[in-house]
Amino acid sequence: MTNGVLSLLGRLDNRYRREFLTPLLLILLLVGIWQLVADYGGLSSFILPSPVGVAQAAWDTRDLLFPAIGTTMVETMIGLVIAILLGLTIAAAMDLSATVRRALYPILVASQTVQILAIAPLLIIWFGFGLLPTIFIVVLICFFPLALNTADGLASADPEQVDLLRAMNAGRGQIWRMVRLPSALPAFFTGLRIAVTYSVVGATIGEWVGGSGGLGLYMLRSKNALATDQVFVAIVVTSAISIGLFALVYAIERLTLPWYHTQARREAWEST
Repeated sequence: MTNGVLSLLGRLDNRYRREFLTPLLLILLLVGIWQLVADYGGLSSFILPSPVGVAQAAWDTRDLLFPAIGTTMVETMIGLVIAILLGLTIAAAMDLSATVRRALYPILVASQTVQILAIAPLLIIWFGFGLLPTIFIVVLICFFPLALNTADGLASADPEQVDLLRAMNAGRGQIWRMVRLPSALPAFFTGLRIAVTYSVVGATIGEWVGGSGGLGLYMLRSKNALATDQVFVAIVVTSAISIGLFALVYAIERLTLPWYHTQARREAWEST
């Protein structure tokens, strides 16, 4: 028993090193190179502030930065919730009706060809300044991967399992609950990981367009004030939030779908 526990701890430790320690070391290496280039590269701090300078700028502007982070997070979360509900509704409608799928699919693709900055004046006219235009942009960016991936996941259900349930006189609702939804969950989480990655960027763009606060406005004001170190602060914080949301979704996926992340899949992934 003791040997089994030690073996399990060894595998967990190996997984920890591969999944977390390696990228962390790479990030630290890149930050170290950044610091060396900033210190000895002959560039002024206006062109390339050092990581230490960026951290100092974040601390000096904390009274502005923390409220900006809070505003961006609120906009991101509201937009994500709406995008999830909208994406799941569209995916379900496309799965239940081939006619709806043929009708909606081109519209979904067309929605992603619209340039956000090009419709900015319309957003301000329709929603005014504040949270609404930013939330709209987050929804517009995030619902597409959610809808498309979930619809593909629903369509990829094992036809033999569907035929078996039909032979047992199962209704459409039972087939959905027992076969289609479980098979669509991995695809849904894939779309959700993509969505959360872009959600903070979408919120930042919305704040540029017509926001009254948030990291986007913090970055815009820093750029206008020629405060390069504060611009880097906004970039670093935005990236950190995106990575944190991605990691959170991944952790929820691992807890929700333990059957999907089997040891065989993990070993195959790690061996590539």
